[in-house]
Amino acid sequence: MESSPFLKSPFTDLTGAVGISHQFFGECADIEMKTLDCLEAYGLDRGLKKCDALIADYTECARKVKQYNRMFTMRKERNRQYAAGERTKENHYAPSPPNDSY
Repeated sequence: MESSPFLKSPFTDLTGAVGISHQFFGECADIEMKTLDCLEAYGLDRGLKKCDALIADYTECARKVKQYNRMFTMRKERNRQYAAGERTKENHYAPSPPNDSY
């Protein structure tokens, strides 16, 4: 999404999708398609401004930075509570779900 070909041809259309794509993995496929449609509608230069919210949503879906940071913060707080004596060794971590719950 960061670069656009200087000269557009049928060859660049065929090879433009070669690379990382989330279309086969399912989780980010819809947001990726909406983002690419928006960028194609406005062009790369205007699309980066107009489609900023979609690009941010797609980036979060693909990289999961906020989800990782949230998990890391929760782990850090749990370890702080354990070190301060607010949690015991038995309840340091949440109990595992039953084996057949998935």
